[in-house]
Amino acid sequence: MLDKNFFNRDTLTVAKDLLGKIIVRKTQIHTYKAMIVETEAYLGIKDRACHTFEGRKTERNKTMYEDAGTIYVYQTYGIHYLMNFVTLDKVNPEAVLIRALEPIEGANQMSINRFGKNYIDLNKYQKNNLTNGPGKLTKALEIDKNLNGKNLFDQQIYLIDGKNDFTIETDVRIGIDYAKEARNYPYRFYIKDNPYVSKIKR
Repeated sequence: MLDKNFFNRDTLTVAKDLLGKIIVRKTQIHTYKAMIVETEAYLGIKDRACHTFEGRKTERNKTMYEDAGTIYVYQTYGIHYLMNFVTLDKVNPEAVLIRALEPIEGANQMSINRFGKNYIDLNKYQKNNLTNGPGKLTKALEIDKNLNGKNLFDQQIYLIDGKNDFTIETDVRIGIDYAKEARNYPYRFYIKDNPYVSKIKR
């Protein structure tokens, strides 16, 4: 299991080092395992695309001011949950968004959660789209606001080492056109040629 020291480091470094790590998610009934294949870094107070830009603190983003390794889950458009891992410390509210996963264990239940049918009955498009986006992967792994504020050192959800024999691609982040100059920061990282990456280089 990865410990707090892993997350209490430079956010860009953590975002890259999370690639290849395995998320283990346990509910009362199911166990899921999936490899992180895409991340985005958000650099807090100095990053216009970050929820804590200029030191903003609200009921929604206050979790980003917690210790490294805290889970920050928020909802977009009243529909999708997005999962982030807090980095550094309480005075540096930064985090890494988990953008895409490659299923390892529990793919059939992930399929039921996402599409309402067994994995074997999915078409190729649905299989490729099972966990290749931040809102898709949370639905697949039963992640919602109940995990917001919890940490990654618990049996409900934690990370373990996985692969490291891959090439990391770097690109700009997605869906933040409102963020002026920050929309062009190269803070998105993904495993080259992995079919579960949400979007290749623009």
